[in-house]
Amino acid sequence: NGVLDSCDVAGRQTDKVLTWGDNGYGQCNIPASALSGVTAIAGGYYHTIDLKNGAVLAWGYNDFGQCNIPASANSGVSAIAGGYFHTIALKDGAVLAWGRNSEGQCNIPASATSGVSAIAGGYEHTIALKDDAVLAWGNNTAGQCTIPASATSGVSAIAGGVFHTIALKNGAVLAWGNNDYGQCNIPASANSGVSAIAGG
Repeated sequence: NGVLDSCDVAGRQTDKVLTWGDNGYGQCNIPASALSGVTAIAGGYYHTIDLKNGAVLAWGYNDFGQCNIPASANSGVSAIAGGYFHTIALKDGAVLAWGRNSEGQCNIPASATSGVSAIAGGYEHTIALKDDAVLAWGNNTAGQCTIPASATSGVSAIAGGVFHTIALKNGAVLAWGNNDYGQCNIPASANSGVSAIAGG
């Protein structure tokens, strides 16, 4: 999901969530509702997100309401993602987002209210995939929401870093935004044959 969670959300074991690490905000305390039937997991900075029977579950740090699930996310959700202090869901092709909105990361543009097939979260930006093109909004101080022409078609997957955005196109990695540590300098080995991406 691009944002490091202080609590590692490891995966599912017979549809049960497993977590460990820093638990200062209860982000590793698994609620009874997440002990079975979970189909997807995601992490925010200090909160944990699950998907169960089409409903979003979230727990941990909640000072910005990122764990207060809106009624619209109680059914029909097909995907989840976490930002720094915001939570993202995909329902019937429309993006939902709630929590901290300091940079407009929870203000869903009209283009992301239908036809979206994937979502991802960055530090204070939200990313969506629609008709094989990347959409992004929120904090754009490093150009992470300025979509390059190469990412406006043919993209099959997206991911978010803190201040950068990542896409997968025809087996090649694309990345833009903050590059202080070379995170957007794609090595030759990642220019073909890549099948999955993630952000740190």
